[in-house]
Amino acid sequence: MAKNLIDNNLDNKPLSIYVHIPWCIHKCPYCDFNSHELRNSSIEDQEKIYTDALLSQIAISNDYSRRTIHSIFFGGGTPSLFSPDSINRIILAISHQFKLMNDCEITLEANPGTMDKSYFEGYKQVGVNRVSLGIQSFNNGHLKILERIHDKEQAFEAAQWARKLFSNINLDLMFALPNQTQTDLLEDINTALAIKPDHISYYHLTIEPNTIFHKFPPSLPSEDDSADMGDIIIQTLAEHNFHHYETSAFAKEFKHCRHNMNYWEFGDYLGFGAGAHSKITLEDNHQKRFSCYKNPSQYIDSIKKNSPFIEEKLLTQNELIFEFMMNALRLNQGFKKKLFSSNTGISLDQIKKELDEAKDKKLLVETSDMIKPTILGQQFLNELLQIFMRDH
Repeated sequence: MAKNLIDNNLDNKPLSIYVHIPWCIHKCPYCDFNSHELRNSSIEDQEKIYTDALLSQIAISNDYSRRTIHSIFFGGGTPSLFSPDSINRIILAISHQFKLMNDCEITLEANPGTMDKSYFEGYKQVGVNRVSLGIQSFNNGHLKILERIHDKEQAFEAAQWARKLFSNINLDLMFALPNQTQTDLLEDINTALAIKPDHISYYHLTIEPNTIFHKFPPSLPSEDDSADMGDIIIQTLAEHNFHHYETSAFAKEFKHCRHNMNYWEFGDYLGFGAGAHSKITLEDNHQKRFSCYKNPSQYIDSIKKNSPFIEEKLLTQNELIFEFMMNALRLNQGFKKKLFSSNTGISLDQIKKELDEAKDKKLLVETSDMIKPTILGQQFLNELLQIFMRDH
């Protein structure tokens, strides 16, 4: 690996924190995240012991305590099942262990089906300044197929309440749903726009392994129909001044998700909680990945043993190249050339063959300082990424 390409002043390198809350009321049939239904216990039974485990993991992360935290993201599962008091304990523990930017972005994912107005007010009081609502659809028929625990009225009410309280809100929506028509899609988009969100994440429903939908596949729109829906989303949101800055992300001016931008630009992050992943740049220009035990009970037990990680590894040069591209090429505007070297420690000259192949296939364009996917490259992102997948 090339030396001295990564800035050795790591204390000034941005760092993000992800906190995983693994429980949910009901596991959706499309979901392949590390989430666990509350079956034989209440959230109160789990909340304190799990929060205590999180605080213990945060406390032993002193190797990185000189780093400044630019964003904190509470994901799940359903983080809005946890009380503001628990979220406050976690934020305070992080702020005690690390330096937080004055305007640190603190996002909490919430499910409209677990909407508690006092909780939302409490989240704001303890420092949460961005809420991401898992709406998925405003159509009751589609919500039923997706097995969401809320209906369209609850979704709209939760979004309106979040809009009233927070200056930065995101709505998660899905398209290419079973039996969805273009009329259905436009109704979803227009309902979302009526709430005046700052950010919309619009995901194509995909069937993932180890999900109920994989075992019992629903009838989905054709590839052509799905592509038409994608075009409608892009065009309609553009007409309402949303910048389509990443494959599935649309933002108003200055409202890009700072936390996700750090992922896409291959920045450093620490993950706390069951199944959470971390990637950290080391002083010797190597980059290290480590992940926690996925099962919440195993995670809690591992914390008691002061050994939360099930896997730790240094990334190879080929892994670094592919993982950087897998993230950065999701950005429609592409990335600055110097970002590749500064965040991987590898010279662009070492991937000239791959870049030339991607340009020959009209999947990439290169300027004096930028590399970006073409419209074709955005549409065939997997094919583009395959070019950068080397044998390990």
